[in-house]
Amino acid sequence: MRELLADLPVRVMSPADLGIREAPEETGVSFLENAALKARHYARRSGRIAVADDSGISVDALGGAPGLYSSRFGGEHASDDDRNRLLLERLRDVPAERRGARYTSAVVVARGDELVFQVEETAEGRIAEAPRGSNGFGYDPLFFYPPLGRTFGELPSAEKDRVSHRGKAFARLKQALPSLLEL
Repeated sequence: MRELLADLPVRVMSPADLGIREAPEETGVSFLENAALKARHYARRSGRIAVADDSGISVDALGGAPGLYSSRFGGEHASDDDRNRLLLERLRDVPAERRGARYTSAVVVARGDELVFQVEETAEGRIAEAPRGSNGFGYDPLFFYPPLGRTFGELPSAEKDRVSHRGKAFARLKQALPSLLEL
């Protein structure tokens, strides 16, 4: 978040910077609902405007899984490598043309209980046969982005930010943020 908002005249502070240790339970049924839960939680506890996001990857051949459970796919303590191995295992016999996937990012801004901005963006691609690249995090080495012919793991961060789900969502937030700060 700091990197995506670095060129704005705002100071991005994490919950830990503000002494907030407890995270809200993510009980929403969509990325937007979970982002809203987090934004309201942190806005109420900090007394400041709060920006929160929720994101994940949805794979067509898995009925949209891991989706909302992307960060917990394979268990609470699974590493990125563990999750990537599990995803490849589940897709072992699935041909390339059926490996469609999308990353989704929802970004929400709250002042107290009031939601003052919401956006959801996606990036469409497919799951590669094997990890490629060491950039990014999470499923990036497996997420093949056809318009650039590479996985997100192969893209430099600035290039990924221009086309990724999170990059597009934060670009829209950056356009709206000046008017949000005047509320």
